[in-house]
This record gives sequence, C-alpha cells and structure tokens, in this order.
Amino acid sequence: MTTLNELADLADRYVDEMAALDPCLAAVMGIAGQEERLTDFGPQGIQARAELARRTLKAVDDTPVAGDAERVAAAVLRERLATEVALADADAYGTLLDTIDGPVQRVRNAVGLLDQGGDTAWEALLARLRAVPGTLAGLRESLEAARRRGRVAPRRQVARNIGECRDMRPYLAGLPAGHGDGALRPALDEAAAAANQALTELAAYLSEELAADAPELDALGADRYQLGVREFLGTRLDLRETYAWGWDELARVRQEMAEAAARIAPGEPVPAVMAALDGDPRHQVKDAAAFRDRIQELADGAIADLDGTHFAIPEPLRRIDCRITHGEGVAVYLAPSEDLSRPGTVWWPLPPGSDAPIPVWKVPGTMFHEGVPGHHLQLGVTTLNTATLNRFQRLSSELHPGHVEGWGLYAEQLMDELGYLADPAHRLGLLANGQLLRAARVVLDIGLHLRLPIPAGTGFHEGERWTPRLGREFLTEYCGLGPAGFVEFEIDRYLGTPGQALAYKLGEKVWLEARESARRREGAAFDLKRFHQRALDLGPMGLDLLRAELAR
Repeated sequence: MTTLNELADLADRYVDEMAALDPCLAAVMGIAGQEERLTDFGPQGIQARAELARRTLKAVDDTPVAGDAERVAAAVLRERLATEVALADADAYGTLLDTIDGPVQRVRNAVGLLDQGGDTAWEALLARLRAVPGTLAGLRESLEAARRRGRVAPRRQVARNIGECRDMRPYLAGLPAGHGDGALRPALDEAAAAANQALTELAAYLSEELAADAPELDALGADRYQLGVREFLGTRLDLRETYAWGWDELARVRQEMAEAAARIAPGEPVPAVMAALDGDPRHQVKDAAAFRDRIQELADGAIADLDGTHFAIPEPLRRIDCRITHGEGVAVYLAPSEDLSRPGTVWWPLPPGSDAPIPVWKVPGTMFHEGVPGHHLQLGVTTLNTATLNRFQRLSSELHPGHVEGWGLYAEQLMDELGYLADPAHRLGLLANGQLLRAARVVLDIGLHLRLPIPAGTGFHEGERWTPRLGREFLTEYCGLGPAGFVEFEIDRYLGTPGQALAYKLGEKVWLEARESARRREGAAFDLKRFHQRALDLGPMGLDLLRAELAR
C-alpha cells in the first residue's frame, strides 16, 4: 500500500528535477544546490520542463493516497502540474518576454540573490556570471523560434526588457569590486564583462530585430487571460462579475480614505491631507539609517505582541532581517531558505543620494504585510513545517501568488482590526498604499486585457473602453497614485503578466470569507488563533483548493 513517504518521495524527486532544469526559479524558491547555474531558456530547456510536468502529473495520478495529509499534498501538486501542462499546451510562454518575471528579470534575481556583500560565495557567483551569455543565447534562440511561428511579444514587453538589459549592466560591472583584490577578482571582472556584452547584444537584438515584428496590441482576450488567472490564483473567475466587484471595492476604499482624511484635517481633500503628512515632521525620519531602524522596530514589535496571542511564532522566525536597498520599486519579502542559512528578509527601496527626510506614515501597513503577521510568518511557518508538508509544498509559495499575496493583504486588514493602525495617518496609509492600489489593479488588469467599457456612475470616461493611456490617467488622476515611473511600471506589469495583479484583492477576499464562514460555523467555539494555525499549516495552494479545505 502506498504511504505518505511514497508521495513525499515523488514530490522530493520533482523538486530536485525541477530545480536542476530551472535554477533561476530554484534560487527564488530557496532551493539549495543550483547556485552555480542558470536556467536554459532555449527550446530544449522549455521542452524538458514541460515534459517533467507531464511525467510527474501522471505519476501523481497513479499514486494512491490515504488520509487528509496525502490527499491535500496530492491535490496541491496535481493542480500545479496540470496548470504547467495547460500553459505548455497553449504555448503561453512561447514569446518568453515578461515585464516583471521573465527570463531577463530571473537572471538578474538569480545573480542578485548570491550578492551577500562580504558573505558572498564568490566561486558560485563567478560560475553564475559565466553562465549569463549562454542562458541569454538560449533565450534569443527561443524568441527566434517563436517569431518563425508568428509569435512575438507585444512591443511594450520588448521595450521593457531592452531597458532591463541596459539597467542590469552597471550592477554586474560593479559586482567584482565586492571581492576586493582577492584571487578571483580578475576572473570575476572578465565574467562580468562577458555577461554585460551578452546583455548589450540581447538589447540590440530586441531593439533592432524583434521590435520590428512586435505587435502594438497588448490585450490578450478572455481565454488567455483565464489561463493567467489559473496560473496565479488557482481558480476560474466570472471576469465581468469580478470586474464589477473591483469597481465596488474601489468605491468603498475611496470613501474610507475620505473618512480617514477627515479625521486628520476636516474639510481638506484627500490629496492635500496626504501631501501634508509627507511633509509633517511627526511622520518623518531623518535618513536611511533611521528608516531602517523604524521598520526593524515595527517588525520586532509585531512579533513580540502577536506571539502567543493570535499566533504561535516558532523561535527561528522571531527575527526579521530588515534591509535598505537603493532604487525604485516597492518593499519585498524574501523567505528563509529551506536550510535557514538565508534568513527571512525585508528589502525596502529608497531613492539613492537623497538627504531629505523620509515620510513613514504609510510604513506600518506595509511592514505588517511583508513581515508579521504577513509573509514572514506565513512563508516561514511553511518552510519549517516538515511534519505535515512535503518538500514541494514547503517550497512552492512562489507558485501560488493568490494564496501568498492574499494573506499579506489579509494581514494588513487583521492588524487594523486588532488596533495597530489606530492612528488615522497610519490607517490612511494602509488604505492608500495597500487597498486602493490593489482594488485598482482588479479593475485595470481585467479591463485592459478584455478591453471592457468603463461603467456608468464611475465619473471616469464612462462608456469608453480601456487603453493604456486611460490606464495611466486612471491611476494618476482618479486614484491619485504616482510617480509617473511607478504608474508606467504598473501598466506594463498588468499587460505583461496577465492575472497576477488580481492575486492581492481576490486572495484577501478568499481569506476573509473563509474566516467568516468558520466563525459562523463554529459560533462561540470559534478561536482566531486556532483558525490561523490550521490555515497556515495547510501550506500554499490555489484559491479554489484553499477555499474548499478551510470549509472542511
């Protein structure tokens, strides 16, 4: 009779084979053992990964299961593999380029994850730098093969990747300096130069050859969009119904923002209140060092307060490494590696070279999202749970954005409910920095890809169909989001990674509905800490499966 160990062995073999075929994904997932390699983005590499998914899916279907742990483990692996097969069958990645998580971005991340300052494993970094020309050559081969099939990424994605290639070069050129005058320095300089030459050549190919055949139209239509929803959320949606719900959520958040702003400065419009908070010394810190101290203080305080009350936080997770990085972007969390050699880390970008005071009124909600009770707790508990989760389950959070980002947004809401955002400025920050953008993403992501009309009663270009130009105006003027570079990135993100932007609000919706269902079902016996523990112990999964398991 098949045992849980047999299913776990199958999952372990899949993780090892997947990591060997996709070292860039393995790096993000925290899988050790592939540090000296990069992913083969050539046609043979793409085919090998699809064949692995098909072969493993059949093995899962042929493996009997017994008991809840096995049933859930098999369902999680089956759902993921079936999605991979569906994507391969649809040639969904035939064009390969992406605006946030394509091959170019994954190469940058794989190299960056090895960059640990004085603690860098220099020989592994050298090997990975030496692999850059080969992996970019494979990418070009695949792009050419797709072009011969009549498949070329939209011009927006081509342009974004040209910029990514150019932006990566100064970073790679500066990496060897971290090694000082050590024995590997000449080899590192040579490898970085070769990697940069490969990036220069890829950028030239994209701009001088591929761009000529790149279509202007970004919208993918309902069928391909549903495949993206399946990939990132693990569900199927009524897209028009969800689009209408997004508008309702956006109206609710805008109203709550007006109420929060009125508590701070009665009679003043929301943009004026937000601008005043940016310049208020009570809501500023003086420099990057003070900012890092502030986010570390928030992380440490949340752990101290929540451990033993609403959560049980394992000892290895009672510290978050908060770091500052210089550049554009948003705060991100990187989960601990499976061997815990890499701690859970929050990276917060700040503009380089600025001596101006830094506003912090939006910071608490974001730290609760990225730290505790958000991603650090969720992903850390998953990493440590060897009792009921197999290796694939423990390491697959990157493959389930609806589960992960939904929990992050739920964590913000939970901390508001628990009183940690009682300061009206902090609550306004939660709404402006978390809820408003995530609701706008539901509207725009679906609206742009399906080219839907803007509904009556919204006060924004009613009856017109979505275009990137209207998307920029919507984020900037209707939602009050900026700066311009951020807005452009958001539009590129939606159109380059269909369905991913829904993960936050729709994931949060499932978490909140599951909690409310449990509260109604259990009545006076409902215990929030027990609900959280059971929910996190399930591990990452698609939203349909999560909803079903939390209802059991």
